[in-house]
Amino acid sequence: MERKQPIQLNEKLFLKDPTSSEVGSSIVTQGAAMMEAMGLEAFTFKKLAIQLKTNESSIYRYFENKHRLLLYLVDYYWQWLEQRVLDHTHDLTSPQQKIDAMLKVIMLRTESNMISGGIALDLRILHRLVIKEGSKSYLTSHVAEDNSLQLFKPYKDLCARIADIFLEVNPAYPYARSLSSTVLEMAHFQYFFMHNLPRLTDFGREKDELEIVRFLKHLITSSLATK
Repeated sequence: MERKQPIQLNEKLFLKDPTSSEVGSSIVTQGAAMMEAMGLEAFTFKKLAIQLKTNESSIYRYFENKHRLLLYLVDYYWQWLEQRVLDHTHDLTSPQQKIDAMLKVIMLRTESNMISGGIALDLRILHRLVIKEGSKSYLTSHVAEDNSLQLFKPYKDLCARIADIFLEVNPAYPYARSLSSTVLEMAHFQYFFMHNLPRLTDFGREKDELEIVRFLKHLITSSLATK
């Protein structure tokens, strides 16, 4: 099922809604591609302005700084995933089937690689960006301030939805949210290690993403079997 409704993000992420203009949409799409390709440290609004053939000041009309743009992109990704998990599990009755569907979603093993219903962002680019740069959205000295503004709510909502699935399997399991965030982060770490630091995984030789899915399924099943 495709998401048709536009994703609504926290207004404190931006100064001007980037969905309100073609320039704003281009800032988001080109910003995502450039940030993913060169990394947050090397990425600048000046470089983005050159790519867009516009003035740097026009970008600052939309976003206060590049960290806010990163947060916007990361939140966009988490919110889309949360909706996608809901779409793929809504009609399922078996919690185990829901876990399989959830893992398929977070590993992008679904049929579409584009986000519809808003800015046309490529999921593959966002996926790689979140894997490589996503932790920098909250590993900051101002994380408490950002949290007070509810800038991490999409990530928390996704974790809560996945935790609810785990609790369907074992209602007495005391660490559902911890397991949820661990699975999400581990999916990204193992993907990154598989492609860049293969000796930190058991998947470095074949580089088969389905092996990561099997590993995560084993982790979840083993954890939820704990009494």
